[in-house]
Amino acid sequence: MSDTENFEQEQLDMAGDELVPGGALSSGSVSQALGYDMADRRIAILRGIAQSGSISQAARDVGVSYKAAWQAIDTLTNLAGVPLVERSVGGTGGGGAQITPAGEELLHAAEAMMRLRTELLQRMQAGTPGGGQPNLGLMTSMRNQWPCTVLKVESIGGQIRVWLRAASDAGSDWTIAARITPESYELLGLAPGVQVLALCKATAVKVWPGQERPAASAQPINIWPAVVQRATYGAATVTEESQACDEAICRLSWGAQIVGFAPAMSALVANDNVWLEVAESAVVVAVASH
Repeated sequence: MSDTENFEQEQLDMAGDELVPGGALSSGSVSQALGYDMADRRIAILRGIAQSGSISQAARDVGVSYKAAWQAIDTLTNLAGVPLVERSVGGTGGGGAQITPAGEELLHAAEAMMRLRTELLQRMQAGTPGGGQPNLGLMTSMRNQWPCTVLKVESIGGQIRVWLRAASDAGSDWTIAARITPESYELLGLAPGVQVLALCKATAVKVWPGQERPAASAQPINIWPAVVQRATYGAATVTEESQACDEAICRLSWGAQIVGFAPAMSALVANDNVWLEVAESAVVVAVASH
């Protein structure tokens, strides 16, 4: 077995405890996972895993890196709220990956939505000369995305703090705060119970190695314990000192993934305990247009 295949099995082993096995997709989770361009490569990667039984093969078929394929699965799993891929034991390669029943259901939903979307666009273009294609999806470079519900809103020093709670049942106790302007608050129509998408860049997430809450943390909120899944040393330059930092993909207690950066030479490895911190001002709140 190649090193890549070995790594793939290790990641699937670690992913096994992230979310409740055998979880079913709700209509809401289907909507969240497919609330983007139906031609999204993330869906193509999931389809490739179903066909080949391998994440590395799916990555090659779609034309993305192995790391990008893992990122795609992490994002889809977060949005769906249930495991979409699980380890497959045996076979000529010694094991690989297979999609779960929830993953199959998501693929069927994606295909159905693509057909409906195509039919809708054809009707619109046939009835409107030069009719343009509406923006039915959202693509973003922000790797951290969590479906949330507005919990409460409060005024803080001329700005608005929006408290969000994870929409997933498993993460119902997890909250994240965003700091926005009063104008944005009004335009977005935010109020308790409104469904939103919380986003932030990976470079905005500080990863603090260690099991104890870091004394150096600059804030009392938006800081959570987590466990490292994967780490890449010297992955990117994210500090003012132009020092390459270590990227870490971490798992929260309820299964969601967060990507962040630890100080260089952190020596983080899978299953290490860490704390994750993100500033309120770095959290973006997105609301679907109607």
